Amino acid sequence: MRLDAELVAARGRTSLRARVARLRAKGWVIGQCAIAAGVAWWLAADVFDHHLPFFAPIAAVVSLGMSYGQRQRRVAEVTVGVALGVFLGDATTHLIGSGGLQIALIVAAGMSIALLLDAGQLLIIQAAVQGIVVAALAPAPGDAFLRWTDAIIGGAVALVAATVVPRAPLRKPRDQAAVVVRKIAELLRSSADRLGDGDVERALAVLRDARTTDILIGELRAASEEGLSVVSSSPFRRRHGEQQRQLAELVEPLDVALRNTRVVVRRVAVACYRREPVPMSYAALMRDLAVLAERVADELVADRMATAVIEDLIALGRATAQVEHSDDLSAEVILAQVRSIIADLLALCGMDPLEATDVIPLR
Repeated sequence: MRLDAELVAARGRTSLRARVARLRAKGWVIGQCAIAAGVAWWLAADVFDHHLPFFAPIAAVVSLGMSYGQRQRRVAEVTVGVALGVFLGDATTHLIGSGGLQIALIVAAGMSIALLLDAGQLLIIQAAVQGIVVAALAPAPGDAFLRWTDAIIGGAVALVAATVVPRAPLRKPRDQAAVVVRKIAELLRSSADRLGDGDVERALAVLRDARTTDILIGELRAASEEGLSVVSSSPFRRRHGEQQRQLAELVEPLDVALRNTRVVVRRVAVACYRREPVPMSYAALMRDLAVLAERVADELVADRMATAVIEDLIALGRATAQVEHSDDLSAEVILAQVRSIIADLLALCGMDPLEATDVIPLR
């Protein structure tokens, strides 16, 4: 019970930290959306003298969104969707008035036309929503054109804002990769401790922790995709394109390394539960590998490929052929997976995956 309470408390602290980190990570995007909304309203209301240009800030915020990916496409979809919805709403209310039936017709027509145009989901929804707004508010003659120009103003502001991107999204893939590597080190170290004390409950707790790590890879993939989107959409960041592509190539070896680590954790838990003997030299290998993994993470945070760790990883791989072997299944699985993780980290450091496998002796 006490261990479960400790785990719940730890998860609560982790969850709070994760939420604060997520807010901090999106702080620039939130500020950018807020400023773009204010600028769009000011331009439409004070410069172009539009009365209540509410859609200008809406278009700006929807176009920018909460991610850096495909912003130009979102600007185009919002603008076209608004144009289509406003036209249908204005035409329908002019011909047959407004009401529930008319709104149903507008929504059906707008979404159908958008689908026939092979539009994205955002355009389809905007065509329906703006048709509803126009029909419900029953605009005076000429207001539809004003709504259209409001959409253009908001989209233009969003397009300008989309080109201004901080360096943070470009660092995030590298920082998130370091988070994954540190998690691998933490799991290896905890599992090595469990081989030493044989504590079944704590071994199972480590296993539960390991089974929650898929989210780390998901966040790494998202960060990598966002970094690639930034360099493709912002002319000020395109010089970082090659670096972002190299970081994107780290996702797969990290995913494989984390999967192999989960196998190690599971076999350690099984060994503890069944009281199966595992040579202590295997625990020592895991601790040494954890130290090297931390060094890899440090190199990533320092904005370097971890080539400086390659020789030590190779030496540790060769050391795995010198330890005693066991006829026990769990022990052999643990040793095999430790060797696989070494190869995965070598690939992460820039070595060819097949070459990384070849430098580790079979026995």
